[in-house]
Amino acid sequence: MPELRKDPITGRWVIIATDRAKRPSDFSREQVIPKGGGFCPFCPGNELKTPPEILAYRENGGPNEKGWTLRVVPNKFPALRVEGDLNRQGQGLYDKMTGIGAHEVIIETPEHKLTLADLSEKQVGDVFWAFRDRILDLKNDARLRYILVFKNHGEAAGASLEHTHSQLIALPVVPKRVQEELDGARRYFDFKERCVYCDIIRQELDMGTRVVLETDHFVAVEPFAPRFPFETWILPRIHHSHFEASTAAAIQNLAWITRQTIRKVDKVLERPPYNLMLHSAPVQEGMVGYYHWHIELIPKLTKVAGFEWGTGFYINPTPPEEAATFLREAGLV
Repeated sequence: MPELRKDPITGRWVIIATDRAKRPSDFSREQVIPKGGGFCPFCPGNELKTPPEILAYRENGGPNEKGWTLRVVPNKFPALRVEGDLNRQGQGLYDKMTGIGAHEVIIETPEHKLTLADLSEKQVGDVFWAFRDRILDLKNDARLRYILVFKNHGEAAGASLEHTHSQLIALPVVPKRVQEELDGARRYFDFKERCVYCDIIRQELDMGTRVVLETDHFVAVEPFAPRFPFETWILPRIHHSHFEASTAAAIQNLAWITRQTIRKVDKVLERPPYNLMLHSAPVQEGMVGYYHWHIELIPKLTKVAGFEWGTGFYINPTPPEEAATFLREAGLV
């Protein structure tokens, strides 16, 4: 059974994923399935090679059969499991609890060779609808406090299967990285009675130098202090703390700007691996004025090494103003 353990110094929780246990020899480089070759459990016809689907959008066929356009299945090797009780315990100064949560895979298309950027605007919209549907369902479980949706694209970004997919992990705690965002946003709100993300959007739109794209509903920007080169944020222009409260019009618009942003990154950086994360407010909280949901897109261009691990500082060789210029000048793709 997986377990969550809390570092007593930093307060950081770590998942000890016993179901994914590896011997020293197992840490060799994992290969991504090459295009057009090898067995892929996510391709049509292999539905019985994955756990039974939780959600599917389909044109024909029955559950766990061909005919789907998008599938959501439990991860075959989950970091956390839904079954069981939290069973919080202390061992002296150490805290731990049972690894309760959910770990799901969103298979974004039946087409093995396509990437998220290759999909149509409607298909990308369906991916975001699947995110929303699964969050709304899982937040009914009072044990779950935070749900992170993320995408690892490319082997260097952590993908072990080439077939385009995203993942969802629901946690019984709020992760430290997210809690730092929440705390910082709350401090700003308490002092100024305004959302810091809303102020960022207003200032970036006024200046324009770090804006990549804007629509009626969203803006894509290079943040003022990015950790990584070409790190890009996509933020709703109207304040919302929870992604799952998005309207149909907003999701349609989000599909367009996300697809265009990734295509720009692909064009400028020659299709790099990347990580995409959806940050939203904790699911058991109501709508809040101090936090603003957003997407973070981070191309995998540099490596985190000793200085970064030892200090928490990041060295970024590309000013965000230059990155924004490169991406803007790429035009619509």
